[in-house]
Amino acid sequence: MNSRFAATVAMVAVSMLAACQSARHEPYKGYKKAPYTVKGHRFVPMDVHPALSYRAEGIASFYEANGAKGAIGERLYKGEYYAAHRTLPLPCMVRITSLTTGKSVEARVADRGPFVHNRLIDVSSAVARDLGFTHKGLDRVRVEVLSVGDGQYRVKK
Repeated sequence: MNSRFAATVAMVAVSMLAACQSARHEPYKGYKKAPYTVKGHRFVPMDVHPALSYRAEGIASFYEANGAKGAIGERLYKGEYYAAHRTLPLPCMVRITSLTTGKSVEARVADRGPFVHNRLIDVSSAVARDLGFTHKGLDRVRVEVLSVGDGQYRVKK
């Protein structure tokens, strides 16, 4: 096999693996909005309709779940576009826009956090990379909900 053909085959395999990784989860039936407690602080997630109009600006940080289970029980893997939020119903899709670079990424909120003071959202390293802040660790972002319950409820345009 010549080296050019081998390189093409390798690129196709890598892109197929990336596509499979981004679609590892089964659609979540309904949505999760049960109250929970972390470090003695009680959090009450919002209902669907207030969540559909959610828009906030604040500080994003990034983390890597490395196959750990998110708050709705599904595993989160490197390279996927996921996020963690304290009070949005799970799962939901959000648009995250860097106020520094102007770049936007859509991510699936499937985990709880961040539990650090003054942080709005935690995002996967893939999201941070695409927004351009992995080297800084933190960035100012805008978060807008696109849908709740894996598309069951959508923002009206």
